[in-house]
Amino acid sequence: MSKLHPADAIREAYAAGLRHFGENYAQELRDKHVALGEFKDIVWHAIGPVQPKNAKYLAKAAHFFHAVDRLDTAQELSRRREGAPLRCLIEVNVAGEASKAGLAPADLPAFIAAIRALPNLELVGLTTMPPLHDDAEASRGYFKQLAALAKTHGLNELSMGTTGDFEVAIEEGATLVRVGTAIFGERPKSP
Repeated sequence: MSKLHPADAIREAYAAGLRHFGENYAQELRDKHVALGEFKDIVWHAIGPVQPKNAKYLAKAAHFFHAVDRLDTAQELSRRREGAPLRCLIEVNVAGEASKAGLAPADLPAFIAAIRALPNLELVGLTTMPPLHDDAEASRGYFKQLAALAKTHGLNELSMGTTGDFEVAIEEGATLVRVGTAIFGERPKSP
């Protein structure tokens, strides 16, 4: 993820061959999309949750949205999206942590049906963030659970794993990983 890193850092990563970049904040995605507009082959991933009022930024700039877990946000994205459908991944809170966003696994079937009914969105997969832990192996069970849910619902993309546990995530089927710290270093502090 390039979250909070300046556009010049993304330019350097682009020059090294990277094309996929993830942003956590809707306004930051909007600004970087404009600032780096000359790079037409950048694929923008919106990683964090978004409120319906900020959906307009994602609808215009993002290629993927990894955190859909509210129908009102999905409806607003669908309403505002033009061109190719926005590829969406439903965020699932497989650990049941009260401090994290995402749907409970039991709520998936109805939510999947609602998302699939919306025009301009393409449901492609699931995402999760397991509890933070120093041991990457502690994430394996959560990644397995998400992979099983994706298979049950016929979804191919799995966004799971960060710099600290991406190897385990890949072993369990991740197709998208968030390794911004490994690429860009520690994030600058929020302004």
